[in-house]
Amino acid sequence: MAKRKYIAYGSNLNVQQMKWRCPNAEIMGTGELKDWRLLFKGSKTGAYLTIEKCKGYNVPFAVWEVDASDEAALDRYEGFPSFYYKQELSFEYKGIKTGRTRKTNGFVYIMHEDRPVGIPSKNYVEVCAAGYMTFGFNYERILESLRYSKEVTKE
Repeated sequence: MAKRKYIAYGSNLNVQQMKWRCPNAEIMGTGELKDWRLLFKGSKTGAYLTIEKCKGYNVPFAVWEVDASDEAALDRYEGFPSFYYKQELSFEYKGIKTGRTRKTNGFVYIMHEDRPVGIPSKNYVEVCAAGYMTFGFNYERILESLRYSKEVTKE
């Protein structure tokens, strides 16, 4: 099976975690999903990052090239298809090695929209933050999502 492009925006930006989970995965580059919003949603086991279409917001991402065994490992980790589903997207990214902008297709995991907004664990936020720092993304995006979760979950 051919390798596929995978769009990572949450804990799978953490390079150490990804290399352990998906040993054949290779970082291809970075980009931003325009008109998508980063949200913490989940279930009784915790809140995790997801994305939803929303005008005026952007979500930074890294592109990984994964093989079939890596994708199977990601499916298990993401709780596919019951917790997250996969969506194919066309997107642009800037290559890590060349710096050139490329246009391609790939898949992204999106949590089922009926899941409630929630508050993530400190550990989960730290894992995501490590990935943001590695790729030079603005950590304010995570803090903004966290503030939104706290506001929505207030009683």
